[in-house]
Amino acid sequence: MASVPRSDETMIRLDDVHLTLASAAGAVNVLRGVSLTVSAGETVSVVGPSGSGKSTMMMLIGGLERPSLGRIVIDGTDLSTLDEDGLARFRRRSVGIVFQNFHLVPTMTALENVAIPLELAGRRDAFEAAEVGLGAVGLDHRLLHYPGQLSGGEQQRVALARAFAASPRLLLADEPTGNLDGATGQLVIDLLFKLQAEHGTTLLLITHDVGLAERCGRTIRIKDGLIAHDGVTASLPITAQG
Repeated sequence: MASVPRSDETMIRLDDVHLTLASAAGAVNVLRGVSLTVSAGETVSVVGPSGSGKSTMMMLIGGLERPSLGRIVIDGTDLSTLDEDGLARFRRRSVGIVFQNFHLVPTMTALENVAIPLELAGRRDAFEAAEVGLGAVGLDHRLLHYPGQLSGGEQQRVALARAFAASPRLLLADEPTGNLDGATGQLVIDLLFKLQAEHGTTLLLITHDVGLAERCGRTIRIKDGLIAHDGVTASLPITAQG
């Protein structure tokens, strides 16, 4: 695995990143030259209209997609130097991901869902660590329940426990409250920020929720595959968030 020498605590660096996808109507330029730097420990919200490229940028940062052009360096590692196995190892070691739709394995208990990535990483204490992680999100009484036996909020809390189980340096969250009601979503978000602060994790949070975006120290607005705004959250016009 090739590492890029670091003179600072840069967690995310995108240099002129493009992603072009083929379609029946011709080439679609999803990202059109995005450059971005995020320091370790920052909390950053990403906002913008649907289809603007927010989730695509997150997928590229997580190594789940590869750019057409440009360079992506995460936690000192140039992702272009890694094959698919190397990217999987990189994610297990450095990146936690929380999706809107939970992405839990339905045939596994909550405990197994949290333990499996730790087992894949070679942790001998995978189930013990998973139990601690579920306790941290208030689900120590739900260890042996399957996703279908849990409410939406409980499923997202399992997803949070799984994402934080390996103490990732970077957490990517894509609309983590999108499928939850207001009160449940608030509980999940309070928990997310609590865990982020405890672990010192860098957070990149995609959201359409203005109030949620404002909880991050910095906000980036994506429009038409480009960064239209990047600054402290207080400077983001509410009418421009989309």
